[in-house]
Amino acid sequence: MLQDRYLLAFKLYPYERNADQDSATPARHPVVVMGGGPIGVATALDLGLQGIPVIVLDDHEGIGVGSRAICFAKRTLEIADRYGCGKPMHDKGVVWNLGKVFHDDRKVFEFNLLPEEGHQYPAFINLQQPHFEKFIVDRVREAQAAGAPIELRGKNRVEGVEVKDDHVLLNIVTPEGPYTITADWLIGCDGASSPLRGMLDLDFSGRVFQDSFLIADIKMLNDSFPTERWFWFEPYFKSGASTLLHKQPDGVWRVDFQIGWDVDRKEEMKEENIRRRLDAMLGPDVEYEMVWSSIYTFQCKRMERFRHGRVIFAGDAAHQVSPFGARGANSGMQDVDNLGWKLGMVIKGQAPQALLDSYDEERVYGADENILNSTRSTDFITPKTKISHVFRNAVLDLAERNPFARPLVNSGRLSVPCTYDGLSLNGPDDLTGGPARTRPGSVCPDALLADGFLLPHLGNDFVILTINADAPPEVMEDGVTARHVAVSTDDDPSGALAARYLGDAACAVYLIRPDQHVAARWDSYDETAIRAAMRTACAKD
Repeated sequence: MLQDRYLLAFKLYPYERNADQDSATPARHPVVVMGGGPIGVATALDLGLQGIPVIVLDDHEGIGVGSRAICFAKRTLEIADRYGCGKPMHDKGVVWNLGKVFHDDRKVFEFNLLPEEGHQYPAFINLQQPHFEKFIVDRVREAQAAGAPIELRGKNRVEGVEVKDDHVLLNIVTPEGPYTITADWLIGCDGASSPLRGMLDLDFSGRVFQDSFLIADIKMLNDSFPTERWFWFEPYFKSGASTLLHKQPDGVWRVDFQIGWDVDRKEEMKEENIRRRLDAMLGPDVEYEMVWSSIYTFQCKRMERFRHGRVIFAGDAAHQVSPFGARGANSGMQDVDNLGWKLGMVIKGQAPQALLDSYDEERVYGADENILNSTRSTDFITPKTKISHVFRNAVLDLAERNPFARPLVNSGRLSVPCTYDGLSLNGPDDLTGGPARTRPGSVCPDALLADGFLLPHLGNDFVILTINADAPPEVMEDGVTARHVAVSTDDDPSGALAARYLGDAACAVYLIRPDQHVAARWDSYDETAIRAAMRTACAKD
């Protein structure tokens, strides 16, 4: 089966003895990441590219088996592009923008996730998680060859931690025995079951949904469906209460069947029973091979706080959502994007530790937004009472004939970047008539310029972005530099730049954070205001 090839191809960091195992006293490291999944390795890549030494401890030796997450959003690809691995992900992935919603045997409506032009990356790609992870690890290897101080340690299982005032002590087990190290900062990226969370006796509260979903990844011998997201409510083929179909690379298709709560998982996982569902859906003429299968239930939960002194949590270790809307891995990558620059500045002495409290503030805000959307999606897909089921189907009937009802249909509100409205790092919004989509706290939308796309010009730095306005080449405030990026509407062939950044204004000045979120904006350049906003964005005021 293909999953056997995954095992062989993706054993990427086999166990090797390291110098810390021979040290008479525990070696001290600036950052240790616990967990070698996509979020843990991406965190190490972010920090390593800043020149910060970081070690990843993983109890495995590479990437797990099975597709698991498959939908990666435009924002995730933009983050990966800054890390240097967005293009290979895009090139390998299956690009899709169109989704269709069905009820029984009828198409209710279809939607386009990215109807506007002027973006380097599409709304979504479908890419099996092992491939996504491998591209990140490949980029780590390139960065290591160029001198980035990143170390991946396979078969290094953390067995215990002790949190001190200024460091964390870690007890580690390997095939050659135990050893101990200390870390200035420990980042917990060890997944939904998070052993680290358990070691620290930290709560993970929220809601468990009493339903079960059967995943079947299959390789069709001939493509029978277009490259679109198809979702059925109460499908005519009766294979589940709902069904989702997605295409992945290499001719593999993901099918999700909603099979109910009171099921015999062992029986449902038998290949003949999975095939019975698939055959009813696909018909007798479609030939396919089984690739991977699993049954899952899901939760919408999060930790109360993501930072606990010298220990910080990210990804599924910090929060969980249902898979409807592809908010799990995509939200985790936004965690990395938010945490990386902040921890880097703190370690380099450019910002106080209070900046890390803003990671907790902003990403808890993002987790709550994701949990709200995921819960609403799940409640629509899986009505809990007879009357809610009646109302759900009434909405579907209305939506088939009436466009006004289509926004009420919820087959998974798909992942979008979080806007940190009203939070502590935001500076002033003094751009008269400025577009709402680029208000402080929002992520910068891309735009096509005469010489390429906007976001690569912004990079990983503080940036003063001017549109039809002047500014000096850079501004330094208390050890932090913001470089100037100047564009004009003469560089705006499609008008997207003006629409997304000017609105009714003739010119604009933006202060952009290293994670490409807007910190503040004005009608014109004001150095005093810029400096004050930089201090706010670095948690210095």
